[in-house]
Amino acid sequence: MLDAEEISFYLSVFKGLDLKDIYDIVKIAHVKKLAAGDVYIEQGATHQKLGYIRKGLIRAYHLKENGDDLTLLLQWEGKFIASHDAIIHQRPSRFIYQALEDTVLMEVDYGKVEPMLNNNPRLSSTQATFLRSMLAESMDRVESFVLLSPEERYLQLVREKPNIVNRVPDKYLATLLGITPVSLSRIRKRISSQRKR
Repeated sequence: MLDAEEISFYLSVFKGLDLKDIYDIVKIAHVKKLAAGDVYIEQGATHQKLGYIRKGLIRAYHLKENGDDLTLLLQWEGKFIASHDAIIHQRPSRFIYQALEDTVLMEVDYGKVEPMLNNNPRLSSTQATFLRSMLAESMDRVESFVLLSPEERYLQLVREKPNIVNRVPDKYLATLLGITPVSLSRIRKRISSQRKR
């Protein structure tokens, strides 16, 4: 049985649903705990995990043949995490999803929940919202590389999640922004000197 705090949490995540819908979701959802460093989704995985991050931070990255890695995505509290490849394209994940901190997720198997979503108009609307959100995040990332300078991308990230610079190593932030750690250091110095004026 859910307590009032949990009901309030689920209603805030799944806007527009009623209590029966929430209970239907809770029946197929479970809590997943990851320690810092644990891999949530491996490269090549085909399972359709869908998690809502209640606490923690997950990084999606690609490991290059030379051993370097490129950060594609950072997701933190209040965000969904899933392999775009597995859910949208129905193909193996090209990326590794790893917890950077101890992380707690509410998780469902998207493949198992999809029939339920298709049979309930309110849940179907929630599904459409989630899929649009995944696509919008991808589009925003592409547009930021086309329209913004690296410094503007950095400032945008810090505006969205001010404490992210204290939670993520510089090398991961740099590859997320498409720059080197040295360039990231220069951007920070430039911003700091501008604020002192």
